[in-house]
Amino acid sequence: MAYSKRTFMLIGLGVALVGGLAFVSFREDPIPVDIAQVTRGPFEITINADGKTQVKDLFEVASPIAGTALRSPVDVGDPVRKGETVVAVVQPSSSGLLDARSRLQAEAALQEALAARHVAVADLRQAEETRSFAQSQFERTQQLVERNVASITRLEDDTQRLATAIATVEAAQARIEMADGAIERARASLLDPEETEQAEETCCIELTAPADGVILSIAAISERPVSIGAPLVSIGDPNDLELVADILSNDAVRLKPDALAYVDRWGGPATLLAQLDRIDPKARTKVSALGIEEQRVDAYFRLTSPPQERANLGDEFSVFLRIVEYRAEDVMQIPLSAVFRSGDDWAVFVEIDGVAERRLVQLGRRNGQMTEVHSGLEFGEHVVTHPSDAIATGATLVQRSKL
Repeated sequence: MAYSKRTFMLIGLGVALVGGLAFVSFREDPIPVDIAQVTRGPFEITINADGKTQVKDLFEVASPIAGTALRSPVDVGDPVRKGETVVAVVQPSSSGLLDARSRLQAEAALQEALAARHVAVADLRQAEETRSFAQSQFERTQQLVERNVASITRLEDDTQRLATAIATVEAAQARIEMADGAIERARASLLDPEETEQAEETCCIELTAPADGVILSIAAISERPVSIGAPLVSIGDPNDLELVADILSNDAVRLKPDALAYVDRWGGPATLLAQLDRIDPKARTKVSALGIEEQRVDAYFRLTSPPQERANLGDEFSVFLRIVEYRAEDVMQIPLSAVFRSGDDWAVFVEIDGVAERRLVQLGRRNGQMTEVHSGLEFGEHVVTHPSDAIATGATLVQRSKL
C-alpha cells in the first residue's frame, strides 16, 4: 500500500508536535530569583543610636536669695551680653503674717527680753556700787602703804578686788546691750509685712547675663516666689551645639577617638557630619523596652558641618547618628542576604548564564546589609539573594525583574 507524500508530512508533523509537548511537559520551569552583583568599594560598619542636640556651654542663672522673682525682663530668644543685660530681678522676701500662736509667742519673747534688760540694769547698778567701794578701798590702802602703815599684800588684794569690780561692771553693760538686741529682735518679729516693706531702703537684686548668647529658657515669665538657688533663666549660644547619644557600653569601647558619625533624621535635606569628642567614664544601668538590664553610656560628638548646612537646628532637637566603627576604602562585598551556611562554611549561589552554581566563600566583616568577601568570588559576578531550598547546583534561574 503506497503512502502519498502528504501523508508522510502529516505523520512527521504529528511526531514533532508530540515530541514538543513531551519536552514542555517534562522540563523544569526556571526558578525566579533576585540577583545582586559582586561589587568593590567603601565598606563601613556603624553603630546606630538615637541622640539629641545640646548647647555645649550652658549657663544657668539662679536666685542668690529667697524672695520674689519679678516678671522676666527678657524673652526666650533675646540676645544678651555678659555683665550688661539684666536677665532677672529678685526682690528680697518680706516677713509673713503671724498666726495667733506665733504672735503670742513673739509677744512673750518681747516681755522676756524687757525683763532681762531690767535684770541687767539692776546688775549694772550693783556692779557700779561694788566698783565704787573697791575704788575707795584701793585709794585708802594706797595712802596707808605710802605712810608705811599698811602692807604691800593688802594693797595687792585691794587692787585685785578693784579689777574684779571693773570687769563686773563691763559684763553688766554687755548684758544690757544683749538685752537691747533681744528686744529689737522680738519687736521686729511682731512687725506686719507692710511695715517691713516701708523699713526697707533697697528694692531688688538685678542679675546680669554671665556670658554672651541668647535666652534659651525661662523658668516662669510671671512674678513668683523663689527660694535660694531656684533656676530663673538659661543662657547659651545655639550655634555652638554638640550631640549626645545613649549607646551600649560594649559598643562604646570599640569606638576610636574622633570617630566619624553621620547625622540623619534631624529635619534637613542633607546628612550632617560629626566627630566623637568624648565618652562618659561611668556607665549606668538602664532597662530596655524588653525588660533587659543594659549598661549604657553617653557619647558626645562635635558637629563638623558648617552652620549654614544646619540652619534652624536648636537645643535638644532629635537626631539619629550612624557612628563609624570600621571603614575600608576598597573592599569586595556582596549583600548579606546572599550567603548561607553549608556545614561549617559559608556558601552562595552564583548565577552563570541562567544556571545556578553553589560556591564556598570566605567572608570578613559584615554590617547590617553587606559583608566582605575574601575569596570564592570575582568582581562583577552575580549572586542569588535570599536563596530558597528549591535552588541547587544546575538549577535554571530567571531574574525576577524580567518576568
